[in-house]
Amino acid sequence: MKRFLIGGLALAAACSGTTDPGTPSSTEPSSVTLITHDSFDVSKDVLHDFERSSGIDVEVVPAGDAGQVVNRAILTAGEPEADVLFGIDDNLLHDALDAGVFAPYASPRLDAVPDDLELDAEHRVTPIDRGDVCVNVDGAWLDIAGFGERPSTLTDLEPLAGELVVENPATSTPGLAFLLATIAEFGDPGFEDYWAQLRERGVIVVDGWEQAYFGEFSGAGGGEGTHPLVVSYATSPVAEVVFAEEEAPENVVLDETCYRQIEFAGVLAGTEHEAEAQALIDFLLSREFQEDIPLRMFVFPVATDAALPSVFADHAVVPEAPLSLDPATVAANRRDWVERWTDVVLR
Repeated sequence: MKRFLIGGLALAAACSGTTDPGTPSSTEPSSVTLITHDSFDVSKDVLHDFERSSGIDVEVVPAGDAGQVVNRAILTAGEPEADVLFGIDDNLLHDALDAGVFAPYASPRLDAVPDDLELDAEHRVTPIDRGDVCVNVDGAWLDIAGFGERPSTLTDLEPLAGELVVENPATSTPGLAFLLATIAEFGDPGFEDYWAQLRERGVIVVDGWEQAYFGEFSGAGGGEGTHPLVVSYATSPVAEVVFAEEEAPENVVLDETCYRQIEFAGVLAGTEHEAEAQALIDFLLSREFQEDIPLRMFVFPVATDAALPSVFADHAVVPEAPLSLDPATVAANRRDWVERWTDVVLR
């Protein structure tokens, strides 16, 4: 979740030689390009340890919000601009699978991943992390707002819509997750009435999470925003505690607004560096990377043998009953729902 860009922006990876299709060459330089969203983050030491031990140079290419990254991969399916994609979530998964974006690969590290997180039986994608998209409230604003009863539900947000920043579900995966939360809560077509109320009362819409959180939200450390409510993550308060330069009120997560999200990575079909790409998938599931995830991207690892830092136990919110929809239902209706949301909110 914290901005941290690794490597250059060029999409072309250096050619690599292989002596065996399943093993990176030990005699010629090998490389792999990972295309991902702008919020991808990894400790330099963790990445460099993988590069040294594998002999594979990794180029990380941030390419916008996850929705933009996935759309780009669909447009280049079969002739990919990179070798591995990280950051596709369960709500965008079916479109990419139907477009033939990914090549099958079952990592040996899948033994450490709960079965309910593996949503593709053909292993074209591999679960890497999980989290919950929820409305966050600036704790300092809550302290002075003088509420008799603090907001807690989606319905409670209606009179506060002018203070709420949301992401466009057509370009942002948190924005899509929040739209799906409203559909899970109010049904179809009830969600349209809900969004009509938010629009009438001045809800703020931006393209992506970073713009919403760092640019508009008043509770972001180091940000310049003025709006006290934002669609973000249940673990955002952890990031604020970790990076706080001085003690300040924590953001409050409205756990009744949360929607569950799983992020995946996959080998891009058509890559010329298949062995290196598969090795990178193994690395993303390794204990080293999985234990690096919480304090770099502020979501939960999927590997059951990955230890969590204590700050997560103290400050991360784990919703008891997050909202959800069946991925197949989302796949069948997502375009229609997003188009209708656009008609109600933006047109």
